[in-house]
Amino acid sequence: MKGAKIVGHKKVVVEEFPDPEPGYDEAVVAIKASCLCRSDMSLYYGDPVLGKTGAFIPGHEPCGVVQTVGQGVKTLKEGDRVAVYLGIGCGHCQYCRKGEIVYCNEFKCIGFHLDGGHADLIRVPAQNCLKIPDKMSYLEGAMSTDKVGTLYYAQKKLGVSGSDSVAIIGLGPMGNIGVTVAKTLGAKVIAVDLIDSRLKLAESNGADYIIDASKVNPVEQIRTITEGLGADFAIDCTGNPKAENDALNCTKKGGSVAFIGESKATTINPSDQLIRKQLKLIGSWYFPIWMYDEIAKFIITRNIQLENFVTHRFGIDEAQKAYEMFDNRETVVEAFVW
Repeated sequence: MKGAKIVGHKKVVVEEFPDPEPGYDEAVVAIKASCLCRSDMSLYYGDPVLGKTGAFIPGHEPCGVVQTVGQGVKTLKEGDRVAVYLGIGCGHCQYCRKGEIVYCNEFKCIGFHLDGGHADLIRVPAQNCLKIPDKMSYLEGAMSTDKVGTLYYAQKKLGVSGSDSVAIIGLGPMGNIGVTVAKTLGAKVIAVDLIDSRLKLAESNGADYIIDASKVNPVEQIRTITEGLGADFAIDCTGNPKAENDALNCTKKGGSVAFIGESKATTINPSDQLIRKQLKLIGSWYFPIWMYDEIAKFIITRNIQLENFVTHRFGIDEAQKAYEMFDNRETVVEAFVW
């Protein structure tokens, strides 16, 4: 099989690998679409947010068709159309038994700890194969997990509804899809970014207000929009320390904030930003595996056209170009397609 491999700082090559064979209770999936994510850039830079550096296949948002299944597999068959859940746990701890695999102490992530989806084939546990609806394309299936699932789960935990205002800071792949999730839930959405093309995409996807943070103070603008109160909720999708502080500062007293963007260090002022505002701050990452059917139903029944978000598509042979353009923020949502 052919697959992309990160071999050094900002260096990606495409090579031939042995075709994987399924073990007990495993499946091999022929990939049809695999999205890039901003967290992939940490591997590209040689400073991964998870796992290890080294020459292996990245990609944690793949979707495809089951090619072969191993012994013991009872829930899948060849030809099933599946998205791939990124987390692999021990299978027997309290978290794994509840479907909260990302909490497992032995957690491993495809594309970070194990070979991922930027390849013709991937081998994964059968339970990680999430059957996608007939009306969902492979590309939409790839987007349905990390991109939609993460933002849907975060907003469900926050309690976003039609009576709320939501500030979404950072309009890359996650943020722009977060705009649509919030709008679909009925909220008034305030979208914040520094890049005009991303702001325009958010506006076309339903944002009620767009704020160019390179030109105005976003916190002041959000307070003006909300008549001095601040947003009910704010979601930071960047991991940038200033943006995280903007999220805390633009939210009203008694409101809630979610940090989604990966960040290794941020300085905040707990007294002013959390304690006296009685603000609720949560970290939110991915979604429990049992929630996927609900997420897929949300996409289909609300007629969310995920392919409209895709700005660039690449063949796997174009891996270096795809990573370079994503790094330079020349794209919003991009994917390898087969």
